[in-house]
Amino acid sequence: MPIPKKSQLVGLDIGSHTIKLAEIDDNKRGLFLKNFGVIRLPQDAIVEGSIKEMEIVSTAIKNLFRNLKIKNRNVTTSISGYSVIVKKISIGKREESELETTIQDEAEQYIPFDINDVNLDYEILTDLGGAVSDKEEGEEESKGLMDVMLVAAKKDIVEDYVSLLHLTGLTPAVLDVDAFALQNSFEISAEDISGCFAIVNVGAEELGINAIKDGVSIFTRDSSYGGYQINEAIMSKFEVSYEDAEKIKLGGTKIDKGKEDLEEIFTSVVSGWVNEIKRALDFLATTYPDETIEKIFVSGGSCRIPGFLKLLELETDSQVEELNPFANLQINEKIFDPRYLSYMAPQACVAVGLALRSIGDK
Repeated sequence: MPIPKKSQLVGLDIGSHTIKLAEIDDNKRGLFLKNFGVIRLPQDAIVEGSIKEMEIVSTAIKNLFRNLKIKNRNVTTSISGYSVIVKKISIGKREESELETTIQDEAEQYIPFDINDVNLDYEILTDLGGAVSDKEEGEEESKGLMDVMLVAAKKDIVEDYVSLLHLTGLTPAVLDVDAFALQNSFEISAEDISGCFAIVNVGAEELGINAIKDGVSIFTRDSSYGGYQINEAIMSKFEVSYEDAEKIKLGGTKIDKGKEDLEEIFTSVVSGWVNEIKRALDFLATTYPDETIEKIFVSGGSCRIPGFLKLLELETDSQVEELNPFANLQINEKIFDPRYLSYMAPQACVAVGLALRSIGDK
């Protein structure tokens, strides 16, 4: 059923390098891309998910809304990294009303922060073995366990993002997690979501991995790897500014002397990413020995770094494909250049996934 217009939200992906915005019109004829835009942030305005320059980031968001002529002020944004813990846990079976009162005690053993310093949310998973729904109550009685997806976000980070949106004149309607927004994009773009898949998101300062089985997240991990590592290595090796390093990284500035050094930087950093992904997938294979990752989908502004996809395929022995969140959206080619959308697709995944949320979503 289409989302009523008044419930539709603007998806705002506030990254450490750029802010991406997507707006989707959901009506009887399908999902239409209404707006998409990107704006750069100065270096260190946001560091590892923490907003350091509130006014600068707020001004950037205001400019993005003004440039795209967006009237809807209800937004959804997301957080990720070390300030968020997403974990699937198995606990003794109980009614949801009882779970609500006991979840904090249950969560305490799984969360490496003081429980009083986090906002806690959860969802009962009914699609996996050991999970229960009302219909399954009788069938699952013998197992006595239920699977719950636990999400804990540090209060100070949540408050920062809410303050930022209020400062910008926006209403935060839903606060999501990057991994789940990416899953939304995967679900609307994939031909078939049954099976086991991994989504790997390589941003400027973060590498996120989400393993999904039959549409349910079974494992997530965030690591401090990303495109910034290449920038820092280029800055150090060639003694250039961050901005110049970015141009060299993207191929906008050609280097005659030191080509081999540049290739070595790419190879070294990309190897680090692939090793981290392999470690996560090995852990997944140990935890879920019956599951096999059928395909790895990659996203994020750094996923096109030369050599990354090829090495990932080689080392994981898996098929690797870019995630394109625009694949099944209706696109008006008079408004959007398909080549631009194709180029921006990996960077747009979180924003599009957020724009698919609606007011009232949990």
